[in-house]
Amino acid sequence: MTASTLRLLLAAACLVLVTGCSLGGWKRTPARPLRTTLNAARVVLPAQTIGNFLVVETKWDRFGPYRFLIDTGSSVTLVAPALARRYPGWSSPSTPRRVMGPDGSVIELREASMRRLELGGVRFDDVPVLLYDCAAVSAHLGVRIDGVLGFPLFRDTLLTLDYPGSRVVVQRVKDAEPVPGTVIAFDHARKTPVIPVRLGDRTLVTLIDSGSDMAFSLNPLGLEARFEFGPTVGATVATIAGDRTQRIGRLDETIMIGDHAFPRPIVDISDELSAIGGGALKNFAVTFDQTNDRVMFFRTGIEPIVAPARRSAGVSFNKTPAYWRVAGVVPKSPAETAGVQLGDLVTRINGEPVARWDLARYEQLVTTATEITFTFLNGKAETERRVAVFELVP
Repeated sequence: MTASTLRLLLAAACLVLVTGCSLGGWKRTPARPLRTTLNAARVVLPAQTIGNFLVVETKWDRFGPYRFLIDTGSSVTLVAPALARRYPGWSSPSTPRRVMGPDGSVIELREASMRRLELGGVRFDDVPVLLYDCAAVSAHLGVRIDGVLGFPLFRDTLLTLDYPGSRVVVQRVKDAEPVPGTVIAFDHARKTPVIPVRLGDRTLVTLIDSGSDMAFSLNPLGLEARFEFGPTVGATVATIAGDRTQRIGRLDETIMIGDHAFPRPIVDISDELSAIGGGALKNFAVTFDQTNDRVMFFRTGIEPIVAPARRSAGVSFNKTPAYWRVAGVVPKSPAETAGVQLGDLVTRINGEPVARWDLARYEQLVTTATEITFTFLNGKAETERRVAVFELVP
């Protein structure tokens, strides 16, 4: 997996299937905590920015700290089984929830609840969860992740994801002061952050998905979108139940979120609901008001947000601490020319063990380097190959 293509193994549409609902109408109410308690009117949680994701760290017992991602595109909360066992609530004897991946494969996740979950001064009691091993997410980001917090967890609060400020703010709705920014109503019937955005002179329905690191995922059906470059085959994107081959391109049009312009954005082509991911959200403090069914986008500047060229080493990985396994190779890329193949094992990058390359450091390398030396393991022998970094999307 690469930083610019990871769906965090948590494709939003897949998680909708998990909860037995569809974007055409709920079959069941999204899971929410029985009770939410704040120890102050406004709780500020420091957050670490990793790639285009906000990671919140919290400690409320001797086993912590715990780290969580907040995924507004998910209708459920997922936690590692070890954490759920420390605060057991009920566990479902029923058939596990079935999640279908993009390749048709299925994974099953067990339903349960946590008696207690805390984020700083915010406490959630009796939280419905799905049990999910976060090891792959942890390996990719380079820090242990204990869970992914879905949108319904914050149903009774005002939630702000402040990307520029590297923080998350949780407020009591009744005590909250007016929030600045562009106000957009979202889908009130399903309590889902689905909003209208403009593409040129057309309007499309779009999910606000902080669990995606792409700027935009675009379902082009019926839009007749104009492209300046591509779409072209990209890297391999991981989801909770399988991998898919990415197709990305640069539009020859402007996407508008309220009054905020993204001219000629790079988009990930999707057959699911179009989405705004962390790559675009990172420019804003985004406040979700589920009580009044609205979201506020705030940024200090008013200038258009221009996407730079997308650089790539042409290879995607599934990561472990000891090695990175090649999950995909971009066709006709320098990596393919160098002979890199699916399933190859990489043990070193520029001579250093892969364990030293967290997500942020590897992203920076791809952004700045002209070539990268990968060390491949062949049996007991190691061989080096130099791979040129190129512009996948100019």
